[in-house]
Amino acid sequence: MIPIMLLTRNKTTPSSDDELFFPVRPFKGFGGVELPHLKGTENCESQVLPTPKKVVISMQQHVGAPCEPTVAVGDKVFVGQPIGDCSAYVSAPIHSSVSGTVKDITQILLTSGQKVKAVVIETDGEQTLWSGIKPPKVTTLEELCKAVRDSGLVGLGGAGFPAHVKLNVPKDKKIDTLVINGAECEPYLTADYREMVENAEDVLEGIYLLKALLKVERVIIGVEANKPKAIQILSDMAYNEERDPFNHVRVLKLKSQYPQGAEKTLVYSCTGRRIGKGKLPADVGCVVMNITSVAFIHRYLTTGIPLVSKRLTVDGSAVTEPKNVIAPIGTPISDIIRFCGGYKAEPRKLLMGGPMMGITMFDEDTAILKQNNGIIAFATDDVDESPETECIRCGRCVAACPMRLQPLTIENKVKNRDVDALNRFSVMSCMECGSCAFVCPAKRKLVQYMRMGKTIIRKAGEKK
Repeated sequence: MIPIMLLTRNKTTPSSDDELFFPVRPFKGFGGVELPHLKGTENCESQVLPTPKKVVISMQQHVGAPCEPTVAVGDKVFVGQPIGDCSAYVSAPIHSSVSGTVKDITQILLTSGQKVKAVVIETDGEQTLWSGIKPPKVTTLEELCKAVRDSGLVGLGGAGFPAHVKLNVPKDKKIDTLVINGAECEPYLTADYREMVENAEDVLEGIYLLKALLKVERVIIGVEANKPKAIQILSDMAYNEERDPFNHVRVLKLKSQYPQGAEKTLVYSCTGRRIGKGKLPADVGCVVMNITSVAFIHRYLTTGIPLVSKRLTVDGSAVTEPKNVIAPIGTPISDIIRFCGGYKAEPRKLLMGGPMMGITMFDEDTAILKQNNGIIAFATDDVDESPETECIRCGRCVAACPMRLQPLTIENKVKNRDVDALNRFSVMSCMECGSCAFVCPAKRKLVQYMRMGKTIIRKAGEKK
């Protein structure tokens, strides 16, 4: 095998020949915004939440088809036991995060407004592992995809796309690069950062496993520059001649700019390859994985314990003791807030996720999902409730959009319900990062209009 050359200068365009290279600095993309980091919990070691009295486990915790419960009221269940599944390809099984008794199978309302089934489990406090847990044997990519599906893994830093679908690369796609997302560019959130600092060995072991089974010769770990400790730890481990004699795994220090962690932005920053409209990373020879996801894969193959818990950053001006908390999936948010000392001020806004892409919650009994990475509670003084005013045609939203869209134009087309125009102006390409709304001096609700535009297109397609 020929070692990949490490360049001493940076290229501004992708290589024109077949030789792969590692850029010494990221490629400069379009748009984005500078945000305050506010990483107040970066030095807070993860704390394990005591077992809650009950969990409410949604059957929709991923992009794709929801699961159906495979247990009944009165059943005794154990940690890691499957309690929901679906035959659809784009789906992932659901496992019990606790040991206890199924008390109810009910309907809940997700933050998206979708009604789904949920399994309510009263815990016994023992956290007994299911007897069926055992590490899977994986020697091929096919076996890996099956194991990852069985683990219930979905994207842990985004919309919750089932990981086995992402890893099952179509036969006609030539993959040469694995991009690891360690950007964590939203303010406040430090859950992925703590994974890098606390479990770097799991991260690297997961990376080398995926590298071997995907048969790629270049792995780029993208980490924002505001995480120097993580960069140093991962670099010290990756730049190991015994572990990686051909220098195929490298850390790239990314510019601290939002939305650096968005898939298309990250791929361009790391490789200089642009993912076109309606295309996926595989179309440009890349697979992108969240850094916590790759660490989890290594742990699952070692222990056989599926995805039953999640690390979340709990922060914001209303929280008494901001922390990074590891909690069973399905834990009510009220239990997590209580573990963090409750509120020191009346919360005016409660977010599931970060302040840019997080979803506002109105019920503290809302239970956490697999893809949740933060709970942020803001006091009144930190919530901007300025009224929307008329657009002044400043163009800041256009300059900030990393997808080169025209947010105000799309807003007008949404108001007119112009399906053809919405398609023409590529509303479906919007990643809903919120950069446009953040820079808008008129406080236009641009992200909401983007979402409405997507809904209009989907409904128009259903009528055909």
